[in-house]
Amino acid sequence: MVAEEADTDYRPVSASLAVLAGIAASDAICGHVLKKRSRAQEHRQAVDLLRTVRGAGGAARALDRLLDLKDAAQYGTTALSADRTRGAVKAAATVVDEMESILRT
Repeated sequence: MVAEEADTDYRPVSASLAVLAGIAASDAICGHVLKKRSRAQEHRQAVDLLRTVRGAGGAARALDRLLDLKDAAQYGTTALSADRTRGAVKAAATVVDEMESILRT
């Protein structure tokens, strides 16, 4: 996994992709259930919308954690440790897993 690599240059890429995966999965959940998605510049509004979907509480919390890392991952505002990168990948997996579960219903 990229988070384990000695070369820390790849961590922001991994975390950034995790953030994007979480946002995309959130949009899929909201589109499927609510027939709309957040179009706001402020991504936190997507978390609020996702919280209105029954069964998506874990996804909303995970997306919120991902958005906490967005600037560091995408703009290099702070260094990303292996733990933070692993956390981002895990949070993205949570949103994607809940998306898959919700979309099956």
